[in-house]
Amino acid sequence: MRNPAFQRKAPSTIRRACQLACAAALFGAATLSHAQDAQISDDVVRLGVISDLAGPFADITGPGTVTAVQMAIDDFGGKVLGKKIELVTADHQNKADIAASKAREWFDTGKVDALMDVAVSAPALAVLEVAKQKNKVIVFNGPGIDRLTNDLCMPSTVHYVYDTYALANVTASAITQRGGKDWFFLTADYAFGNSLQDEASKVVNANGGKVLGAAKHPIGASDFASFMMTAQQSKAQIIGLANAGADTVNAVKAAREFGLIGANSKQTLAGLLMYITDVHALGLKTASGLMLTEGFYWDMNDETRAFAKRYFAKMKKMPNMSQAGAYSSTMHYLKAVQAAKTDDTAKVMTQMKSTPINDFFAKNGRIREDGRMVHDMYLFQVKSPAESKYPWDYFKLIATVPGDKAFLPLAQSKCPMVKK
Repeated sequence: MRNPAFQRKAPSTIRRACQLACAAALFGAATLSHAQDAQISDDVVRLGVISDLAGPFADITGPGTVTAVQMAIDDFGGKVLGKKIELVTADHQNKADIAASKAREWFDTGKVDALMDVAVSAPALAVLEVAKQKNKVIVFNGPGIDRLTNDLCMPSTVHYVYDTYALANVTASAITQRGGKDWFFLTADYAFGNSLQDEASKVVNANGGKVLGAAKHPIGASDFASFMMTAQQSKAQIIGLANAGADTVNAVKAAREFGLIGANSKQTLAGLLMYITDVHALGLKTASGLMLTEGFYWDMNDETRAFAKRYFAKMKKMPNMSQAGAYSSTMHYLKAVQAAKTDDTAKVMTQMKSTPINDFFAKNGRIREDGRMVHDMYLFQVKSPAESKYPWDYFKLIATVPGDKAFLPLAQSKCPMVKK
């Protein structure tokens, strides 16, 4: 005779077993459907960084940018849509032909889906054309020339961190409005430097100032003495440094030697592109008082400090804006791939442009139709040694400039994709 208790429980037990089996079947079907829906070329999402890994710009981009991109990949879990994420890197040695050749090789045979940075403007311009031909996503965090999302824009380009327009607009306008009317430029003679000088000159003139002259130097110049003598003889109130990296550091050191920096100087130095790593290399005694524009500072809030602490553990230095932007843009790209369920260029770009950016790097950032990522920019002044309270405590905030005021207005863009 059967146990009555068993008879009462049997139907419930059977129903429960059926429910579990059905749930498992549905989960398996959903997983299979998700895998079938996801379209990842070659079953790998492969990202690339082409940078200056050992030259004059290595400290402001190079290994630090590679580290930031890898951190984003690791934080994402190393996979997207169940597919592995890989990172490949190359040193372009600041040569446009090497950068273009490497990009073409990666796109043709290396199966690279997107470039997360191409440091330095001349190589960036060369790679831009290759990415256009191959219909690949390319994100710029290191180069500054604004043509990348202006007259040379393309559907799959993103200029993420800064550009020459924003640097000139924020720095030059602030200084000119404070009384620094007469300018002389010390300019690196390549695409970025020339663009930065041109943009800053427009801002100076628009604010009632005057450009008295300019001296141009090659990348990696070892002796700035003659340039500083010319700048000094110009008697300009402001010496604008339209260069970057080691060139900026060496120029500031030379300016100190010639007395262009200091209490007795009648001239003031303005770094149109200076990174926190530049200030660290110079030291506060030399760099104190310099004005500069940044898109990120590690010590602004708890979120920026949390990222910086993890980055510092790997690099033994604080991240600058290009390196922080490399992390942020990589995460934004991977989230777009996940949401779009594909690494298809057009679909990923649509997702990236339709999704606001809210992280430690930017709040309410957005990628416009021309590819310009619009976010707040900050005007800082370098602290004196007495004002600095702890390691890497270098900047004091002078002004926050909203993105729509810092970057080129869309109505003025020459990008052919912008609807007039």
